Amino acid sequence: MKKREFLKKSSLLMASSAVIPSVVFSCKAQQIKVSNKIKERIRTAHIGVGNMGAEDLRDISSHAKVDVVALCDVDSNMLKAAAENHPKARLYADYRKMLSDMADEIDAVIVSTPDHTHAPASMMAMKLNKPVYCQKPLTHHVSEARQMRKLAKEKNLVTQMGIQVHSFYDYKLATLLIQSGIIGRVHTVHAWSPKNWGYDGPMPEGSDPIPENLDWNLWLGTSAERSYKSEIYHPGNWRKLMDYGCGTLGDMGVHIFDTPYNALALDVPKTITNNCRPPNGYGFPENNIVTYEFPGTEYTTKEFKWVWYDGPGAPNKIHEDLILPNSASNKENTSADEPSMEDKMSLETKVADEGKLPEQGAMFVGEKGRLLLPHFMQLPKKIVDGQYVDISEEIAVLEKANNMGKPIRDYALEGPKHYHQFIDACLDKDEVTAPFSYAARLTETILLGVIAGRFPNQTLHWNNETAKFDEDEANQYLDSPYREF
Repeated sequence: MKKREFLKKSSLLMASSAVIPSVVFSCKAQQIKVSNKIKERIRTAHIGVGNMGAEDLRDISSHAKVDVVALCDVDSNMLKAAAENHPKARLYADYRKMLSDMADEIDAVIVSTPDHTHAPASMMAMKLNKPVYCQKPLTHHVSEARQMRKLAKEKNLVTQMGIQVHSFYDYKLATLLIQSGIIGRVHTVHAWSPKNWGYDGPMPEGSDPIPENLDWNLWLGTSAERSYKSEIYHPGNWRKLMDYGCGTLGDMGVHIFDTPYNALALDVPKTITNNCRPPNGYGFPENNIVTYEFPGTEYTTKEFKWVWYDGPGAPNKIHEDLILPNSASNKENTSADEPSMEDKMSLETKVADEGKLPEQGAMFVGEKGRLLLPHFMQLPKKIVDGQYVDISEEIAVLEKANNMGKPIRDYALEGPKHYHQFIDACLDKDEVTAPFSYAARLTETILLGVIAGRFPNQTLHWNNETAKFDEDEANQYLDSPYREF
């Protein structure tokens, strides 16, 4: 079943329902009548309430003007745990039934499912004119990202992608520093994460009994039919697998790409090359080095390159741009080729303290120096001629001019900001900073790198206007059929 057919059927289902609200809900909060009085509150429905969904539920519901009215999860154990904190919420296993039953009782929808369910659930909610907060990456396929961006614009809906660190102090500061020209125009960004959301092993054989608490058909959703295997898919390893996740690039790449992508005002890339193992048709490569070339912007040079490294040991190619102060003696070990194990051990031994790269992060390389942005909750650092440069005065000016305050080094306090921003935007009291108009382009960029992993070491050329690759064999991965379930 094609996506357009699924969405058409969903639309017809909603249009024929007797519970469609008579007043269209747009950017502003619906006015709810209680005892002949008008008050502003947002009634939320949550699709996926385990693991990250539980965190989303906690932080959305911590807003003083939120009422959680519906919870949905294919795992009854996770649903039961979430319901203990929200006993008044109605419980569902199937998001389609929840949206159909409660269309006039829901003001906003939070989607916190595995990646392959993001678009089907979000599109259905948006067709009902509901604002949507959707976890990252926004979609599983490029075509879905474009559809969601288009629909959100047509409906004029409040939308937000779940990249909560987008609203943290250090990332805002780095954006302002780059756009102030602190290192001049940027010609290269390196970004990395050693997380391993890949799988280089064989496809598992056979099947296992489906746990009583799991509705496997609903978990699969629109994805292809597959036998259940214990500890392979649910609850945690689906990110590694092509049918359901987007690998490390889709998990951590979205977070770490976000600030450079935003700061440099990038659009989608022109070319993408992924240096990785040959595809196995089941799991993502455990190590990827993805090189993007982008059109230039006002904050970049005419030619701009982005290099992403992930998997164990990343960045496993020690590039000159990544050498930090107090590690200049390692320069002779840098190479465009894979360093030997002896060289790697030598580098690890020599690079210490501030000379060691943060485990995850990004490095901006500009005409007048470099800016290191660790991930996360650490200040960006400027490097010129192999030395750190004090930028405390520049930071103080930007803090004051942008009313930033001081950094809060407490995730529990910082984390809810991004969620509350979404609710406040639904109440028409704030504006979101990661709407689908932005998130869809960022996600498209990420997904193009994922697709390039199916064509190792081959440069793919992307046409932004037609939303197609010049290499026709790659276009089959922009979409996939939707299964009826």
